[in-house]
Amino acid sequence: MSLSVLTDEQIKELLESMTVKELEGFYIDLRSALHDYSVGSQPDEEDSDIHQPSRTVVNSSRTGATTVFMLSSSPAGVGVKVVTLTPPHKNETTRVGVSSPTTKRSSTTSSTTTYTASTANKPQISPTGAVTLFSPTGTPIGILHARTLTAFRTALASACLVVKRNKVHTITVFGSGEQAYWHVRLALMLRGPTLRHVHIINRRFSDSARRLLQRFYSVPAEVKAREGWTEATFGLLTPGYGEFSRLLRDQVREADVIFCCTPSPEPLFDHAILTSAEGRRKGRLVVAVGSYTPDMIELPVEVLQLAVKTHESGRMHFHKHAVEGGVVIVDSLDGALAEAGEVVQSGLSPNQLIELGELVMLQRIRMDEESSSDASSFISSEDSSSIPPPTPELEKLDLNAGPSMSSVFRKSEDGNGNGNGNYNNRPSSRPNSRPNSRPNSRPASPSRNGSLSSSIFHRRKSSQGGSGGGSSSMSSRERRKKERETHMCRWLQAGNVIYKSVGLGLMDLTVGMRMVEFAKQKGVGTHVEGF
Repeated sequence: MSLSVLTDEQIKELLESMTVKELEGFYIDLRSALHDYSVGSQPDEEDSDIHQPSRTVVNSSRTGATTVFMLSSSPAGVGVKVVTLTPPHKNETTRVGVSSPTTKRSSTTSSTTTYTASTANKPQISPTGAVTLFSPTGTPIGILHARTLTAFRTALASACLVVKRNKVHTITVFGSGEQAYWHVRLALMLRGPTLRHVHIINRRFSDSARRLLQRFYSVPAEVKAREGWTEATFGLLTPGYGEFSRLLRDQVREADVIFCCTPSPEPLFDHAILTSAEGRRKGRLVVAVGSYTPDMIELPVEVLQLAVKTHESGRMHFHKHAVEGGVVIVDSLDGALAEAGEVVQSGLSPNQLIELGELVMLQRIRMDEESSSDASSFISSEDSSSIPPPTPELEKLDLNAGPSMSSVFRKSEDGNGNGNGNYNNRPSSRPNSRPNSRPNSRPASPSRNGSLSSSIFHRRKSSQGGSGGGSSSMSSRERRKKERETHMCRWLQAGNVIYKSVGLGLMDLTVGMRMVEFAKQKGVGTHVEGF
């Protein structure tokens, strides 16, 4: 077995030349890994194959830098990522920040980042590091530069939700770094035929912003034609524009997808843009990947609190097509509760979160009839099953009724949608502690009627406790499961969906393994035989 070494430039070369068909292999691998992580066996069970320990963080007083160690294992092998970076100083980040490709940090000992005068005087270290990969038996397989790989794998996870949207005509992205680039680039690859406008919002007209625009303009014409976005337009907005506030509001409201890719210490826009009656009329996918500590935040807390807000049963929302799911999607429940500023500052509970891996395998979503023919081949195949038209009961269904995450699944036992039935509950958060993977367990959380604790998913257990009960006939359970899945699919297609990512070592391991094989196929990189 050979050891493969890939530089950052080589990884960029491979990804920039990748076709949609080649991207499909990466997508399928990551989707499967996330699904297994969220619903598979536990690390302390004999048949467990996935282990995702908490990150280890080392802070240097001499350099002011933070070094993050991220470990993971899966049936594919073992991965270790080590990244060193200087956290942004508060006086260097404004309301509209600059994205950073691998600025993801967690600490098992501290919930905040300390900014001191001595730290501010240290030289800035851009995120740099490597991912080391091993076979299941411990044989070294690869050493990959982490910069572009991290940005790509984060964007690929976000793409699991982008491909499920009915319409993606307009994208607004905050930031101008690698994360911003790859989130937009993958959206162009996967939804290019319907994408018309890309709005880039940055704190200033910087060199990185100019380079970002140039990278999109320099994509070969034949690639744009093949992916279907020849007519797409790109624009850059900075606070220097005289009508910045109005344009910011318009570009956020017009967006079908919003990518937030900045390590910002405060929200990137006023909450009223999305929480007002006008802002809530349109369903959007909002992805936040830039903040990585509890005191960083890209999205206003009011936006998250509205997303999980419950209402009286039977009460209609502002607009029936702007469905609120009653839940925020995260890549890691425990990671988000400990590290995501949006989740921490919003005061969200485990019952108001759901992991991405629990949603990626839903097969019943289909593209909107008007745009399905323009979708990429593997999007169409993934979402080939149609969703039946809404029944009168569904049209009147308040998807935000009931406690916690029940909005996606509210359906009564009697099938009349009156909210009076009993539910077959699962644990609303994972009941058993995970000593092999999560050393800092938290108090158990109570189960709730109507929460995402029904049998639609077999959720991964974690340090978040809970219990559930109830029973019904198999046919009744299957019927309700199908109905709940249909509700969830409609929300993912056209509702207001928020996804917060803090990053997982499992993502690096999965995408890294695929990258090594891809590089060998393309003859790129250094491959040492018999290492």
